[in-house]
Amino acid sequence: MEKNWILRWVLVVGVVSWCVEGIGVNWGTQATHKLPPGTVVQMLKDNGIQKVKLFDADDSTMSALAGTGIEVMVAIPNIQLADMNDYERAQQWVKKSVKRYNFNGGVNVKYVAVGNEPFLKSYNNSFVNITLPALQNIQNALNEAGLGNTIKATVPLNADVYQSPANNPVPSAGTFRPDISDLMTQMVQFLNKNSAPFTVNIYPFLSLYGNDDFPFNYAFFDGVENPINDNGTPYTNVFDANFDTLVSALKAVGYGDMPIIVGEVGWPTEGDKNANVRNALRFYNGLLPRLAANKGTPRRPGNIEVYLFGLIDEDAKSIAPGNFERHWGIFQYDGQPKFAMDLSGQGQNKFLIGAQNVKYLAPRWCMFNPDAKDLSKLADNINFACTNGDCTALGYGSSCNNLDSNGNASYAFNMYFQVQNQNPMACNFQGLAKLSKDNISTPTCNFIIQIVPSSSSSLMPSLVAFFFVTLFIILFS
Repeated sequence: MEKNWILRWVLVVGVVSWCVEGIGVNWGTQATHKLPPGTVVQMLKDNGIQKVKLFDADDSTMSALAGTGIEVMVAIPNIQLADMNDYERAQQWVKKSVKRYNFNGGVNVKYVAVGNEPFLKSYNNSFVNITLPALQNIQNALNEAGLGNTIKATVPLNADVYQSPANNPVPSAGTFRPDISDLMTQMVQFLNKNSAPFTVNIYPFLSLYGNDDFPFNYAFFDGVENPINDNGTPYTNVFDANFDTLVSALKAVGYGDMPIIVGEVGWPTEGDKNANVRNALRFYNGLLPRLAANKGTPRRPGNIEVYLFGLIDEDAKSIAPGNFERHWGIFQYDGQPKFAMDLSGQGQNKFLIGAQNVKYLAPRWCMFNPDAKDLSKLADNINFACTNGDCTALGYGSSCNNLDSNGNASYAFNMYFQVQNQNPMACNFQGLAKLSKDNISTPTCNFIIQIVPSSSSSLMPSLVAFFFVTLFIILFS
């Protein structure tokens, strides 16, 4: 089915879906309450999503993907890269995480992601010397196992591995970062030798984050007044400019035609003044039609293989990069769609199909007790609740930023209470909190009810609640 765009017609369990050819999603699982893997896989199938990128090789996730035909990029976390420098361990990993799923009706593994953005400057060179040997060992182990022709190892890299010079900041001047230039050249040579793609994560949102001088519209796809002129080639958005800077960097080392996968691209909906549903919808309504049209970029026209980031919000992710880190999902924590979104790129903007048969905890909330007499320890209790629960929606520019002081306390207390599976001990806070059966949400701020935890993790939050609440009372009473 081909006009000036390519679409895939997918028929899944009686639901007809359109999906841009080549589109995938990142399935992260850093959440206190995870949806069952089978439920998530059904979401993928219901929405016609045929590619998924993982961040580990968890058996329950892989087992749920077996027999679906969904194309999988399985991953080795950064903390395991040192182990993969031992070839025998690399062989064992391939055997355990790839080969045992490689059977008729098994998992359709196409890529192995060796690490995740290991050359980030913030890692202070922790993984610089061990990533390439890990990549080589994994690909060689795949080759030895007879899988190398169909499964390729790659390294998802942050866009900070390449740059344009300050005196000529245009895509055509792109080169790899000087401190890792030799290493990147060796990596590209190895990828090319094995017919593996270069994988890069591109985040236009981060161009805006903390940078009020960045031209706002340039982060999107619907036009700017003053495009960047690169020797006669106009660039109207940062995605194209970023991607083509990489194309130029690859060309500079002799591999300008190397296949490129965009391993992560998306827009968060909470945790910053620019992270909201309105901007996310504007971003996707620009990105997806471009992908459907096979427009590509000025230096690389045609189809681009892209994995949206991400699938589901993750309330246990580190917020060191920013509060937005927990809110990249196109689905909420419970697998329900955040906004109308057309994966076909044809502007239909129908809601995605959410997770089915989700089980929630009881309709109970924890709120600030207006009858509390001693408020001297309120700040300490809010801090405790937000340290152990997700309060990022209270931040500047976020959906719950307009609550009063009592509302802030209620939000913090409820998030902790829900994380702890509504354990009554987790709604006391030295008499500053009380239970409510009335929904205390506001028109702009949702006070969630958590989903029922999986059986494997249902006991732990209660034990954690008992320990921390007891310790807190002892220390601060």
